[in-house]
Order: sequence, then structure tokens, then C-alpha cells
Amino acid sequence: MDGLFDVKITAVRRTEYSDLQEFYELPQQNPCCVAIGQEWLAKKGQRPEGLCESAWETLRPFVEALSRGEGHFYGNWMRNPYSALLSCNDGFRPVSFLIEKASPPDA
Repeated sequence: MDGLFDVKITAVRRTEYSDLQEFYELPQQNPCCVAIGQEWLAKKGQRPEGLCESAWETLRPFVEALSRGEGHFYGNWMRNPYSALLSCNDGFRPVSFLIEKASPPDA
């Protein structure tokens, strides 16, 4: 897997839907604890330690593509074509993540 780029993952927004939680969700002992501004570095397209596995499943295809140098997701969607803004699949407290190509291969 040589020549792969690192990908920076940053939590940029967190939302909670208390009305949905109250109506649909069972009480949670360990709800999401991601903090705004928290960062991870995905090396060679691999899930960084400490990043929620559920969030990773949403981010993974884009992180893997960026690590291979791909970009331009969905045409001209992002100002930086080697980035994406994605949200985890938690319907009660979604977190939005900015992922972006962080370094050249072997840097």
C-alpha cells in the first residue's frame, strides 16, 4: 500500500435531536462523545484509533478514495476537490466530519 496519502478527519459540527431521542431512543449509557474540532489522521486509508466505528463506516469509502489520490466527489461539490463533508449515520446526534487529503505519499 505504498504511495498512499494520509487523510485528515475533523469533527466540524455536532447536532442533537432531543425530540427524536425522547420519542424513539432508549436511554444511552455511552452516547457519542466526539468533540467539535477533534481530529484524527487516517494513515494509508485505515481507520484511526479512537474514531467511532459507526462513523468510520460512513467515511471509509471517501477516506480510501482520498488516500489513493482520488477526489472530485459528486462533480464540483467541494471547493477543495480533495475533501468531503460527511455526517455519521446517527439519526439522534449526527456529527459532520471534514475529510481532506493531508500529505503527499511517503511524506
